[in-house]
Amino acid sequence: MTEPLTERSARIVAARKLTRRAGRDAAGLFLAEGRQAVAEALADPAGVREVFVTAAAAAASADLLAATTVPVRPVTEKAAASLSETVTPQGLVAVCALRDVPADALVAAPPRLTVVLAELADPGNAGTVLRTADACGAGAVVFGAGSADPYGGKAVRSSAGSVFHVDVVRGAPLPELLPRLQAVGATVLAADGGGEAALPELADRLAGPVVWLFGNEARGVPAELAALADARVRIPMRGRAESLNLAAAAAICLYTTQLAQ
Repeated sequence: MTEPLTERSARIVAARKLTRRAGRDAAGLFLAEGRQAVAEALADPAGVREVFVTAAAAAASADLLAATTVPVRPVTEKAAASLSETVTPQGLVAVCALRDVPADALVAAPPRLTVVLAELADPGNAGTVLRTADACGAGAVVFGAGSADPYGGKAVRSSAGSVFHVDVVRGAPLPELLPRLQAVGATVLAADGGGEAALPELADRLAGPVVWLFGNEARGVPAELAALADARVRIPMRGRAESLNLAAAAAICLYTTQLAQ
């Protein structure tokens, strides 16, 4: 039987670098932890380099691992913990290729629904919006410069596997990209609590292609980007809440768009 890799093994040391954004960008790889994320990754095995698994996790996921041609490497519990960013490591980690697509691909063939994130800070929100976008049929999620990395551990976990289902664009120059998308027929809508248009009034503008623009959790959409939008859109609220958090607002906007399409 193959001896399990330890936290000092060269493969584990190399994989541990992927817990940092600089390491991910340099290697073109990221980590996906847990059965659900690994299962979604292995649905397209060409994008998976290897899987690390503890003895306990191997027993729990024997069916999943037996069905793959991707190299599966046993590791110690300590080695698995060194690759995890959670309090309770799951003992199952896949090394995956970054799934970025160029912004030009969106301009060449705009999806019916695209999500653009401007200066989104929280990686948990990044993953949650990815998951919501996937659920509502979005074709792509664009992370503008300065946004959280969708390939970080917390973002991947929060996406619940959806990072493997939608196209991801990172670092796109949004002041240039938005007008290019409008030029090929996309309607750009900026979510803004003080927007001049109410979401229920926009049914005739949601048929697609539609680009929803969401901003920073505290500051909202940058003014220069909001000015480029075809409309700044607010979500009417009957209660006394001052506002909705970003993930909730995105869910409402994207679900409403899904119904219209």
